[in-house]
Amino acid sequence: MTDAHETAADSSLRTTGGAPPDDDGSSATEAPIPLLEPREGIPPVIADESALARMIAAFEAGSGPVAVDAERASGYRYGQRAYLVQLRRQGAGSALIDPVACPDLSALGEALSGAEWVLHAATQDLPCLREIGMVPTRLFDTELAGRLAGFPRVGLGAMVEGVLGFVLEKGHSAVDWSTRPLPEPWLRYAALDVELLVDLRDALEKELDRQGKLEWARQEFDAIASAPPPEPRKDPWRRTSGMHKVRRRRQLAVVRELWQTRDRIAQRRDVSPGKVLGDAAIVEAALAIPANVHALAALNGFGHRMSKRQLEQWQAAVDRAKGLSEAQLPQPGQPVTGPPPPRAWADKDPVAAARLSAARAGVSALAEQLTMPQENLIAPDTVRRVCWEPPAVVDAESVGAALAGYGARPWQVELVTPVLVEALSAKEA
Repeated sequence: MTDAHETAADSSLRTTGGAPPDDDGSSATEAPIPLLEPREGIPPVIADESALARMIAAFEAGSGPVAVDAERASGYRYGQRAYLVQLRRQGAGSALIDPVACPDLSALGEALSGAEWVLHAATQDLPCLREIGMVPTRLFDTELAGRLAGFPRVGLGAMVEGVLGFVLEKGHSAVDWSTRPLPEPWLRYAALDVELLVDLRDALEKELDRQGKLEWARQEFDAIASAPPPEPRKDPWRRTSGMHKVRRRRQLAVVRELWQTRDRIAQRRDVSPGKVLGDAAIVEAALAIPANVHALAALNGFGHRMSKRQLEQWQAAVDRAKGLSEAQLPQPGQPVTGPPPPRAWADKDPVAAARLSAARAGVSALAEQLTMPQENLIAPDTVRRVCWEPPAVVDAESVGAALAGYGARPWQVELVTPVLVEALSAKEA
């Protein structure tokens, strides 16, 4: 008997066999069932090594896939570390682990290395899990599976309701998970997030198989599991919200100095950078380049609540930017390693712009035919790169090799190559 059956006290699942909603937007006819309590109740939070060792042994002895989730404190704390890890496995039940008290979960990761991990939106959780020693070798991403299967809404709550017929309470998704002790309602919410994850995985696997997309999904999951950690962003200060207003290099230098000062303070205090100083205030100061603390205090974001010492540290950052030589000022744009922005193609290379237009239309039509988002059929950046610099000889072999060289999976190469060959050939002719 599955967890979902037992959770509903033997009431049958309201399921459509995992199928996406019908064309009219409807799915099942019965009202969804609120999921109010985990099947075995809220498990105690594991916060010491002996309890962790017992839990690891239980999960290693369990069977089947392992549901995995993590809660972060985005918007409250610096970085994206995990503040709660939830797991569930047949034969072991559910577990809640405090990774602050137990920061090294590598033994758990090793114990589960042979199992398939089931995550929802895996790429969001994998970085913080990797930090504490949990790295899967195999995974199933229920959000990505939903995209490939053509579901219009792929949030966990929408998927559980649409596929399994249960309503998850989602009121605590954006709370401060660094809070200690964690309130019981939050723990209940966290435990319920993994309660039906394996059931959702099983239903989606059947649906993908029915649509002939299961092998495609497996290739996508393998690519996620085997991907190396992302490289640190170059010049992350350039992502400050409102940067489009900043034009002059001296103003860019002010943004950089303020951003870097804010980042050091936020890291030292372990708070979200936005709680130290807002992006809007950084941009405001960059545009004004205030001459002194009094001028700075008059700007939005540097109001009366800010102490004199704080104002002085921000003004010192502005003054550092003002004191830089021309050679030390940042350039207005980031170095371009790939094709230019598509909006510039018509002027730079009208033939390439025509290729891209034809390719986009072909990819869009194929994605609609396959009922999946275009970006999951093939990365838009890959299409742009092939269209900007197509192979010298446009044929299936050369275009397929180009797609594979940019990281496209075999299923994507097989499906998209004919579309791009047609688009590139038509515009070359």
